[in-house]
Amino acid sequence: MTKEIESTLEKAQDAFTALGKFSISQRVALMRTVADEIESLGPELISTAQEESHLPEGRLVGEKGRTIFQWRSYADALEKGSSLDASIDTANTERTPPKPDIRKTNVGLGPVTVFGASNFPFAFSTAGGDTAGAIAAGCTVIVKAHPGHPKTSKMMADAISRGVEKSGFPEGTFSHIVCETYEEAQILVSHPFIKAVGFTGSYQGGMALVEVANKRPDPIPVYAEMGSINPVFLLPEKLSTSASELAKQYAASLTLGVGQFCTNPGLVISVESEDLNLFTDTLQEEILKVVPAPMLNAGIAKGYAGNLDKMISQNGVEVLAVATAEASEGQGSATVASVSGLDFLLNDALQNEVFGPFALIVKCKDAEEALAVTAKIHGQLTATLLATSVDLAENEALVSLIGTKCGRIIFNNFPTGVEVCKSMHHGGPFPSASNNQYTSVGADSIKRFVRPLSFQNWPDEFLPEELKNSNPLNIWRTVNNELTKEAIS
Repeated sequence: MTKEIESTLEKAQDAFTALGKFSISQRVALMRTVADEIESLGPELISTAQEESHLPEGRLVGEKGRTIFQWRSYADALEKGSSLDASIDTANTERTPPKPDIRKTNVGLGPVTVFGASNFPFAFSTAGGDTAGAIAAGCTVIVKAHPGHPKTSKMMADAISRGVEKSGFPEGTFSHIVCETYEEAQILVSHPFIKAVGFTGSYQGGMALVEVANKRPDPIPVYAEMGSINPVFLLPEKLSTSASELAKQYAASLTLGVGQFCTNPGLVISVESEDLNLFTDTLQEEILKVVPAPMLNAGIAKGYAGNLDKMISQNGVEVLAVATAEASEGQGSATVASVSGLDFLLNDALQNEVFGPFALIVKCKDAEEALAVTAKIHGQLTATLLATSVDLAENEALVSLIGTKCGRIIFNNFPTGVEVCKSMHHGGPFPSASNNQYTSVGADSIKRFVRPLSFQNWPDEFLPEELKNSNPLNIWRTVNNELTKEAIS
C-alpha cells in the first residue's frame, strides 16, 4: 500500500508542475466539466449514499445539488479573478530612488490532501468544497476516502477523474486513495510533496493531523474544521414574547439530521425566569415526540451514546427529556439536559461536543453570570442570538463578547443551514477550526490553497495573464491603488 501512496504522490507532484502550462480559462473549464460529470450521476449515486450513510433521499438530492453549485460558483469566482487578488504598482523611474514595476497574484501551493467528512458524503467529502477550492487554486488534490461511505466516495472520484480526462489535464491532477491504517494516512500529511491539508471532522482527528504537519521539517497548513457546540443565547425580551415558539424552532434545528451537523446548536444560555421555564417545558414536550433515527454509522452512534453518558454524569447536570420511543441499535435518541451557570463555569468538560441530537441548557442566575459563562466558552463555528433590538441595545457587552467567540453570529435564526456564498464564513476561533482566518465554505475558501507571488520588472509577454498590461482576463485588479478593469497603457 505504501508503494501505491508513493506513486500517487509522485503523480500529483508531476501534475502540479505541469499545471503551470494551463491557463486560468482551462482551469475554469475543468471545474465546470467536473460539475457536469457529477450532475450526470444517476439515481445509483443517491441510493448508494443512502445505503452507506442512512441519510434520507431528499437530503442527499439537495446535497448533490449543493456540491454541483460549489464547483460552478468557485469556477465563476476564479473566472472573475476574485481569488487571484491581482495587484499592480507600475514603475516610476523619475522617483529617487527609482520605483520598480511590481505585480502580485496568487498561485497554487502545490499538492493538497483532503480528508472527507462522514456527515456530508457529497458536499464536504470527495468532491466537496476542499477539493473544489484546491483545484480552483491551481493545486492538485489527493482525496483520502472516508471509510463511512467508500462506494459513494469512489463514484464521486470517478466523476472527477472523468472531468480531468475530458478537460485534457494530467492524470495526477486528482487522485483518490483508500488508506487502511493511520500510519498510511499520516504519509499524506508528512510527505514533502504535500503543501496543505483540508479536513472536516472531529477535534481529535483534526488535531492529530495538525500535530503531524507541525512536526515536518517544513510545517504546512492544516485547514481543519473540527465542529463546535454552537451556543444559542436567549435574551429576555425576545423570550418574554415567544418562548414556546422559539422552543419548537430550536427543537427542530437541534434534531435535524439526527443532530449530525457541525453547526448543531447544542448549547443554550439564558438567565433564569418564568419565560425560560416556559421555553424549557415546551422544549421537553417537543423532544419527547422525536422519533429516534439511524445515525451515519455504527461508530458515530456508539460515540454519541458514550459521550452522552459522560455528559449527563457530570456534576450538576439534570436530564430534562429523552425521546419517548426507544432507540434501536445504531439510532440516536434526542436528549436535553440542564445545568446551572455556576456548575458550567467550574467544569470545562461541559463544553465537550456530543455529536448528535443533544442539548445542554445553562441556566444563569443573572446577566452578570451569563456574561461570565460567555467568557468561558471556547471558540465556535457559530453563535445565535434570539433577541429583539431592545435586547441588543441593553446587552452591548454580551453581544460584543459573543462576537469574539465565533466565526458566524446569527440573529433570530438557527445555524444549521450554511449558505454557499462569498460572504459566508464557515470557520471560527480555536478549537472549532485550526485556522480561524479562513472559511471552508464559499468562494473565499479557495484562498486557503494559494500563496502570493510578486513579479518585479518582468517583460509583459512573460507575465501571468492576470498581470499583463492588456488585462486579457478582463478581471478587477488594483492598479496603483485603484480598483479597475482598465488596461495599462
